[in-house]
Amino acid sequence: MIENLIKHHNIISIVGNIMTVYVSHSMGEHEITTRFGDLARVEDNNGTQSLAQVIKIKGNEVSLQIFSGTQGVSTNASVRFLGHSMEVTYSNNILGRIFNGIGEPLDGGSSLQPDPKVTIESASVNPMKRVLASKMIRTNVPMIDLFNTLVESQKIPIFSISGEPYNQFLARIGIQAEADIVVFAGLGLIFDDYHFFRTQFEEAGVFARTVMFCNLASDPIVERLLVPDMALTVAERFAVEEGKRVLVLMTDMTAYADAMKEVGISMEHVPSNRGYMGDLYTQLAKRYEKACDYNGAGSVTILSVTTMPGGDVTHPVPDNTGYITEGQFYLHDKMLDPFGSLSRLKQHVIGKVTREDHSQIMNTMIRFYSGANEAEQKQAMAFELSPFDQKLIKFGHLFRTRFMDINVSLCLEDALDLSWQTLAECFDENELLMKQALIDKYFPTANILEDG
Repeated sequence: MIENLIKHHNIISIVGNIMTVYVSHSMGEHEITTRFGDLARVEDNNGTQSLAQVIKIKGNEVSLQIFSGTQGVSTNASVRFLGHSMEVTYSNNILGRIFNGIGEPLDGGSSLQPDPKVTIESASVNPMKRVLASKMIRTNVPMIDLFNTLVESQKIPIFSISGEPYNQFLARIGIQAEADIVVFAGLGLIFDDYHFFRTQFEEAGVFARTVMFCNLASDPIVERLLVPDMALTVAERFAVEEGKRVLVLMTDMTAYADAMKEVGISMEHVPSNRGYMGDLYTQLAKRYEKACDYNGAGSVTILSVTTMPGGDVTHPVPDNTGYITEGQFYLHDKMLDPFGSLSRLKQHVIGKVTREDHSQIMNTMIRFYSGANEAEQKQAMAFELSPFDQKLIKFGHLFRTRFMDINVSLCLEDALDLSWQTLAECFDENELLMKQALIDKYFPTANILEDG
């Protein structure tokens, strides 16, 4: 393409990380067509090169966002348009590899230059090609598998606050979840967290089926905006072309939204709620809607972390996220809260692809845990407790220890059996208010409890 050969030298301004260059749309017999989102190569007089992206076109003036920043770039630099938007390497060779925010290897391995590239800009999936979610993804986390089941093609965030072990929890799910391929997107990670994810995946033996795209806190903030698109593009390709069940893990989407805010301000966009851009909802939805179960192919499931500044669930990022996603996992005090957590798709699999007692156990355990909280409040206020209140308090303690702690690892069937055992340790049969047929089949007898 002629754009690859022509260098533009008329730099109008450099403000922040944005460079504006004058582009003549005709060069002799050739017509220059510069498009929004296209890449460009900025080369300074000293030979240094930087990658940039077209973010604004106004007549002959083209504004570029330079990924590595404009520090050291002079107005004598030249701009060469590449004629295509951002691309990411896609082949089986990317499995077990780590890439940075512009798709370059971060692990010291080969460059994968000969491998095919695909653009990260893609349309949403045709609704006719989407399949109704009906398959469970097992994570061996009882608060997910038992109480808020994760379903293939679901998009669901983990709401948390700073200081909670959400990255450790996310890594555990990536290691334990039933998925053919895990695609990890790290947004603004400190080096310790980046090293943690890498070593966890390697030590668990799942690195060979994992692809990592990482933007570190020390990397250019503009690159942070590309990481989710790269991860989701690769996930989509593996699902559609190879029929894989792909799980996408993203952390932290609040850092991603903050990057959008910072770039938007530098572009002099008018801010909206708390300084975020007015298209925050649209930009988040554009990424989350990549979750899909494809007709005749694989699936993409998205599990992300969204931190809540100050624990404020009404903050624009978690607030907008809640309208897009199909529920949330609420993490606090190193536990998944059964009341704040919700999976809106769990009814598609509970009792259909899981054991017959799943629904009854789930509802009964939550009902008793709610009663345990009320009994504990009565105890704290020095009210007299009934014998049933004492049973509820005992149950509440066992429930937190055996199920709510995010370090607990149990398969669904073991979690169901442990639920029956916990109920039997705390209550009589006539206090359960469950279907008698299920009680007769699953409720442990006195002899079994004594043997345990």
